[in-house]
Amino acid sequence: MDSYKERWAKAWKSHLFRKKLIIGFILIAVILSAFPFFFQLIEKRPGIFLHDWILNQLPIQDVSIMIFILIWATSLLTFFRAVQDPGILMQLLWSYILLCVLRMMTISLIPLDPPANLLPLADPIANVFYGPHFVTRDLFFSGHTATVFLMALCLKNKTDKVLAFLASVGVGILLLVQHVHYTIDVIAAPLLTYVIYLAGKRIATIGALSKTLHPIENKIP
Repeated sequence: MDSYKERWAKAWKSHLFRKKLIIGFILIAVILSAFPFFFQLIEKRPGIFLHDWILNQLPIQDVSIMIFILIWATSLLTFFRAVQDPGILMQLLWSYILLCVLRMMTISLIPLDPPANLLPLADPIANVFYGPHFVTRDLFFSGHTATVFLMALCLKNKTDKVLAFLASVGVGILLLVQHVHYTIDVIAAPLLTYVIYLAGKRIATIGALSKTLHPIENKIP
């Protein structure tokens, strides 16, 4: 099996790989730069309050630390695997671009007021991209749940996948416990993310990239 240096050397020889990687990172930079303006604008807009029976049955607790641990532990694992395998990086990069675009569209088209008794989610890393004021109307669909689920889909090692999938379930449940999202936001997240994953995979592996980026499956230690 090729070492990670050999995999990267093979991938980097592809002009298409280099082009897509550079374009992908440029698009991510543009999207993340636009996030604070977008979310601060959304926060000023009135929305619809949903009567969520499931949410009303759950105890309200601040579980920000547990959510933070699940998200960033999964992120570190995925980053480590992406360093080992350019295919994971390319897949994740383009899928995340599509995820951000779709989420901005759904948030714009489906204005919602935050759930009752919402407790602010303290994530000092992610909150940097939301702007100076805490955001509560970035609701449909759950970005935290979707991002962790996307990482689970992009990972190749079976153990990694199981851990990441469990983390996404945990994040979704904890977001409801903290009343950060409605139930429909969390349920819709993996469904829409899977569609995004398939589209991102198509972009990432189209043409000459397919053989370069996916020489093996589920064999990274």
